[in-house]
Amino acid sequence: MLELSILGFLAEEPLHGYELKERIKALSGHVRPVSDGALYPALTRLVTAGKLDQHTEPGASAAPRRMLSLTDKGREDLLQRLRHPKQAEITDHVRFNTVLAFLRHLPDRQEQAAVLRRRLEFLQTASSFFYDDGKPVRAEETDDLFRQGMLRVARATGAAERAWLREAIDLLDQGS
Repeated sequence: MLELSILGFLAEEPLHGYELKERIKALSGHVRPVSDGALYPALTRLVTAGKLDQHTEPGASAAPRRMLSLTDKGREDLLQRLRHPKQAEITDHVRFNTVLAFLRHLPDRQEQAAVLRRRLEFLQTASSFFYDDGKPVRAEETDDLFRQGMLRVARATGAAERAWLREAIDLLDQGS
């Protein structure tokens, strides 16, 4: 997800490392913070792979800044990651939000809709945080106040997301 975030933000404009880190942190940092120990090796891998270009610019009032931009190879990698997200990027809410944040970069509306359909299909599968003999436990089936809360919030959030996904898919289908 870190590489997807890097490629996605750099598809929008060239950035220096600190700006990039702040944008990634704003997107998912409260849930999965990004450390320098993860970010800078990822940047080095992407530069080495020819997916990012880097050059140095003078800093505003400090040391020179390493500016990063997306190459054509990096843009194609971004598009492939968006066209074919891994299953964990569909099923994990935070990872899916990262895909969603950059899905607009896919130029084909049907490819965008296909990703949304995968998420909708996942969300339509009965699931729970808790199970009784393999059967998902509903909020009404537990006496635990706190588990009831978790299950009710998850139900409401899931219903809202499914409704939005259906609307978005319909809009994308109409535009084709």
